[in-house]
Amino acid sequence: MSGESDPTVESVKRSLDPETATAFDSRLETQAAWLRDAIADGVMDNADLTVGLELEAYAVTGGDTPADGDTSGDADGDASGDANGDTSGENGGRALRLVRLPDGVFEDPAVNKELGLHNVEINTEPTILDGPGLAGQANEIRDRTRAARSAVRDQGHELVLDGLWTLPPAEGSMEYLSAVEDRDGVILAGNMRRAPRYVAIDNHALEYVDGDGLSLSVPGCTRTVPTILFESLATSIQPHLQVPTAAELPAYYNAAIRTLGPVLALSANSPFLPPDVYGDVNDPESLVEATHHELRIAVFEQSVNHTPNAKVRVPRDVEAPTDVVDRVLEDDLYAPFLREWIEGDTPRGGLADRIWEFDHKRGTYWRWLRCVVGGSHVDADNDDHSLRIEYRPVPTQPTVTDVIGVQALVVGLIHGLVEAGHPVVDLSWDAAEASFYRAAAAGMSADLEWMTAGGERTTDRDVIFDEVFAHARLGLGEAGVPEADIDRYLSPLKARVDAGTTPSDWKRTRVRAALDDGDDLATAIRRMQREYVERSRETDSFAEWI
Repeated sequence: MSGESDPTVESVKRSLDPETATAFDSRLETQAAWLRDAIADGVMDNADLTVGLELEAYAVTGGDTPADGDTSGDADGDASGDANGDTSGENGGRALRLVRLPDGVFEDPAVNKELGLHNVEINTEPTILDGPGLAGQANEIRDRTRAARSAVRDQGHELVLDGLWTLPPAEGSMEYLSAVEDRDGVILAGNMRRAPRYVAIDNHALEYVDGDGLSLSVPGCTRTVPTILFESLATSIQPHLQVPTAAELPAYYNAAIRTLGPVLALSANSPFLPPDVYGDVNDPESLVEATHHELRIAVFEQSVNHTPNAKVRVPRDVEAPTDVVDRVLEDDLYAPFLREWIEGDTPRGGLADRIWEFDHKRGTYWRWLRCVVGGSHVDADNDDHSLRIEYRPVPTQPTVTDVIGVQALVVGLIHGLVEAGHPVVDLSWDAAEASFYRAAAAGMSADLEWMTAGGERTTDRDVIFDEVFAHARLGLGEAGVPEADIDRYLSPLKARVDAGTTPSDWKRTRVRAALDDGDDLATAIRRMQREYVERSRETDSFAEWI
C-alpha cells in the first residue's frame, strides 16, 4: 500500500518537513506576543478558583463478566470476574490480560481515546472550588467512570484504575510494544492510536535518536523499544486548578512545585513492569527491594526525553505570569502541526483558534507541572480565557474514592499554602526537585524536604505529612467546602500515612509474600495484580486494604 494514500502518513511527513517548522515558529511568535499582552491586561483573569480532572485507565480481559445489572460486591456499582470473584485463572477461570479496546467503547461521550489501544481517558468539566463544586467533581468522576466501565464491559472487558499495567497481552508485552510497520518511511506503531499527532511525535522522537530505538532502563530491566509506545505502560490522574488572576499564578505555581515530592510519595502506585519485560531475573528479592515505587516517572521521561533539552522534568519557578508563555515558546520542538491541517474542525474564531499553534506546542511541554492558557467556560464570571495549573505526576489510584481524595488533597493543599502565606516557597528549587525524585524511588519512605509553617527546614516525614494535610484542610475550608466533606475526601489518604502504606507498598508486600511462597517473579507479579484488580473493584477505597 502506498503511503501517499494514507492521510496519517501524509500528516506526519508534513509535520516533519523543515518548512513546517518555519511557519509554525512564525505563528508561535505572533501568538505568544498576543498572549503576553492579554495576560498583562487581565484578559485571562476570572473571579474564582476552579477545578477539574483527567483520569487515565486501561482495560483487561479474561474471567467472566457478569450480566448487566449485577453489581454485587462493587463499591462503585460495577462488577466483573466470575461468580466466585476469581480472576486468577488458577481455579478454572481465564487469566486476566491486557486487551485492545474496540471503537465501540468510545461511542460513549464519557470515554476518550488515549495513546495506547488499551487506554481510555475520562475528563470532568471544570467547576468552582467550593462545597457544591467539589461535590460536583466527585459525582462526575463516579458517574463517568461508571459509564466508562459499562462501555468497556459491553465489549466483554474490564476497566482497571491503576498506575501501570503488569498483566501482559496475549502475545506478550514486548511483542505488543514493539509491533511496527514502516509505511513509506513513516513508522506506525501497531498498538498506538492512529492519530496523526501521536504518530508524528513518535516519528520525531525517532529522528532525534537517528532511528536507533528508544531505551527503557529501570531496576531489573534494560530494553530498547522501537517507538514511544512504552509510554502507554503508565496511566495517571491530573488534577487541574485554575487561578483567578494572572498576578496570583506565580504564588500558586511555585507552591505547587514544593508539593510534588510529598504528594507523589503519598500516591505511589507503580513499582512493577509486566513480568515478561524483565526477562530472566536471577535475584527477584533484590529486584523487589531495588524497584522504584513510581516507575511511571522513569517510563514517561525515558519514552519522550530525546530532544536536546529534556521535556519531561520538574519545571523551574516562575517570577512573572508571562513566564509560562516564554517557557512554551523556548521549549524544544516536537511534531509541529498547522491549524488548517485539521480536517472537519471548523475555526470558531475564539481563543482556541487564536492560539492554536501555541496550544499545540504546549501539548508537548511535558513538565510534571505546567500552565494551560485557556479552558472551558464555567459560568458568567469564569470563562474560557483563563490560566490553569495541570498537576501531572500522580498515578491513577486504585479506586474512584482514592482519585477523588487525591484531587481534593492537591487543590486544597496548593490553595491552603498560598492562603496561609506558607514559607515552603522558601525551600530551594533544588531541594523540591530532589524530593520529587526521591519520592519516585522510595515512596513514603523517601527523604523528603520541607519548610515548616514556622520557617524551619525539616526532613521529618511526620511533620511534613501533618502540614500537608493541615494545609489541604485549610485550603478546602477557605474555599467553603464543609468540614464533613473535607473529612470524607481526605480520610482515605490520611489512612495511608497512619498505616505507613501506599498502593506501591501494598504491591511490593504482596509480591514478596508470593516469592516467599515459592513463586517465581512472573507468577508473583501476576498474583499481586489479579488481587489488585479484584480489590479495586470490590472495595470503596485503598484504606480498606490496610
